[in-house]
Amino acid sequence: MGPIDSVKIQLSVVLGKSKMPINQLLRMGRGAVIELDTDLDDEVEIRANNLPFARGDVTVVNNKIAVTIREKLKSTLRRRNVQPKEPADDQSSA
Repeated sequence: MGPIDSVKIQLSVVLGKSKMPINQLLRMGRGAVIELDTDLDDEVEIRANNLPFARGDVTVVNNKIAVTIREKLKSTLRRRNVQPKEPADDQSSA
């Protein structure tokens, strides 16, 4: 097992999204229902460290909610080509 094998990744699943005015959100209480922009049969977004990683279907395994991966997104975990910033010239004298 290499060093990268022990790195922990936070996974989350986005079932859908919704927009509403802040006053409506603040009035919500127990039992309030938030309607999402997805249908029951739509795929969900699987995120790794809050970056889209894959898409899948919600299922139930051993009485627990689970997600079956249907498509792994290719560009998400590629290393980003970010140029380092040039160091600022320090014009102050001590």
